[in-house]
Amino acid sequence: MAKLTKKQKEAAAKIEKNKLYSLKDASALIKQVASAKFDESVDIAVKLGVDPRKANQMVRGVVTLPHGTGKDVRVLALVTPDKEAEAKAAGADHVGLDDYLQKIKDGWTDIDVIITMPAVMGKLGPLGRVLGPRGLMPNPKTGTVTMDVAKAVAEVKAGKIDFKVDKTGIVHAGIGRVSFDADKIYENAHEIVQTLIKLKPTAAKGTYIKSIHLSCTMSPAIALDPKAV
Repeated sequence: MAKLTKKQKEAAAKIEKNKLYSLKDASALIKQVASAKFDESVDIAVKLGVDPRKANQMVRGVVTLPHGTGKDVRVLALVTPDKEAEAKAAGADHVGLDDYLQKIKDGWTDIDVIITMPAVMGKLGPLGRVLGPRGLMPNPKTGTVTMDVAKAVAEVKAGKIDFKVDKTGIVHAGIGRVSFDADKIYENAHEIVQTLIKLKPTAAKGTYIKSIHLSCTMSPAIALDPKAV
C-alpha cells in the first residue's frame, strides 16, 4: 500500500474505525477530512445485494442531483442540422454530426456526455468500441437518445447523472465537491440512495443496500449506516 502523507494520516485519524456514520454526520465529516489543495470531488459507493450478471437484477437509472455535481459537464450533441440551434441554445459545448463522428473515430473523446436523436443512432453503432468502454454511448433509457435534444442537454447541465451497477454489485457516483455545504452533500447523496431503493429489482433477495461509503478524491472512505440515510 502507498505510504500515507501526513495530511492523509491526520484525515484518517478523524474517521473512527468500525463506526457506521449517519449520512448527515458523514456529509459534515467529509469536509473535515478533505486535505488536498484543490476542490476534491465527493463520491458515493453503494454496495447492492444483487447479481449484476443476471439481467433481472441489473440496476441502472438516472437521478437529478438537487445541487448538481459541481463539475462542468462537457456535452456533445450529435444532431441533424435542424436541431443544431436548439442544442446550442440549451448549452451544448459541441454541436454537429459527421465531423464529430469522424473525430471520435480518430480517437477524440474529450467529452462527458453525448446526446443524440433516434435518427442518428444508426451512425453511432460502428463507434461502439470507442464509446462503450468510456460510458459515452447514448441510451434511450437514460434520456440521452431523444427528440427533445434541448431538454436533455439542459437536464445534464443542471446535474442529471446516470448510474449503473458494476460487475461487483457496486454503484459509484460523483455527487458534489468538498466546497459544497454539508447540507448539499447530504441532499445529493440522499437523492441517489432513495432512487436506488426505488429501483430494487423484484428478483433481488436478502439485504438490498449492503453498505454505503462516502469519500473524496484523496481521503479515506467513511462507512455509512445504511439505515441512517
